[in-house]
Amino acid sequence: MSTISLSLDEIFDLAKKTLLANGCDDETASILSDLIMKAERDGSLSHGLFRLPAYVTGLKSGKINGKGKPEVKKISPSVIKVLGNNCLAPVVLSKGIPELVKAAKENGVAVLAINNSHHMAAMWPETEMIAEQGLVAFACTSYKPAVAPAGATKPLFGTNPISFAWPRPGKTPVVYDMATASMAMGEVQVAKREGHKVPLGTGLTKDGKDTTDPGEIADGGVLLPFGGYKGSGIAMMVELLAGALVGDNFSYETAAKDNNDGGPPSGGEFILAISPDKLSGNDWDKHSNEFFEKMKSMEGVRLPGERRHKNRLDKGPRNINEELVNKIKSLS
Repeated sequence: MSTISLSLDEIFDLAKKTLLANGCDDETASILSDLIMKAERDGSLSHGLFRLPAYVTGLKSGKINGKGKPEVKKISPSVIKVLGNNCLAPVVLSKGIPELVKAAKENGVAVLAINNSHHMAAMWPETEMIAEQGLVAFACTSYKPAVAPAGATKPLFGTNPISFAWPRPGKTPVVYDMATASMAMGEVQVAKREGHKVPLGTGLTKDGKDTTDPGEIADGGVLLPFGGYKGSGIAMMVELLAGALVGDNFSYETAAKDNNDGGPPSGGEFILAISPDKLSGNDWDKHSNEFFEKMKSMEGVRLPGERRHKNRLDKGPRNINEELVNKIKSLS
């Protein structure tokens, strides 16, 4: 695979130029470009520049409003709702999370319900942002059907990621972001592009057969939930939390309404923030850090998020797939 070296500023500028050329205003282009740059910086390659052509597709079709503004509504002291108005999710989150943090610090617990936004980024940015404010965070969102429930061979669930973050004052948060599928579809697509096989159990062919070929999964096949029935149950939970509970679509309803242009569909997101100061008292940080140190003392164990945070310390250029860079340049 041929690569090209780009600085972090060049990654940001490439993304912003492309988004501005395809209907985004400066605010939307800046917020999404910053997120794309941070994904590349932290090594989350399947959610960085790789996603940009799909964002452009959605902007060109008119499905995504690159100049729209979300509406924040305070339903109660602990419930914040944001109407996305077909904006990209990072823009919606930039308006909703400050309100969520304020409510959680005041009340101990708060929920952010997001409707009608287009989410295709990683989820660690939102939970990490909340944890950096001293709060515990949980978030989930659904997508279009790509995952078969345990026992089935046809998709019903989205890849339905969940993210959890634990604050560590003075240190980087402990944070994980994972698909409830055996593998995120973006990672399957990256494996297809780069010619890698995927582990058995990742998904099935269009005929319902086991395969290690990512192309057979991505092109008409189906992903499987991680851990069989256990992952299937968590994927179902995400459908309910990010669909019915926030007043948005289930994955199959999202698919029925989507124009199938390849861009991210419209959907909901559920985010929970909890104040450990109010629930636990003053020693929660010391207590939890003792637990984390116990984990790290075990050979081979690292805390969730540590690899990304280590990558983040490297401010140097990143090697980006040259074919992808050329494709993005052609879009602007």
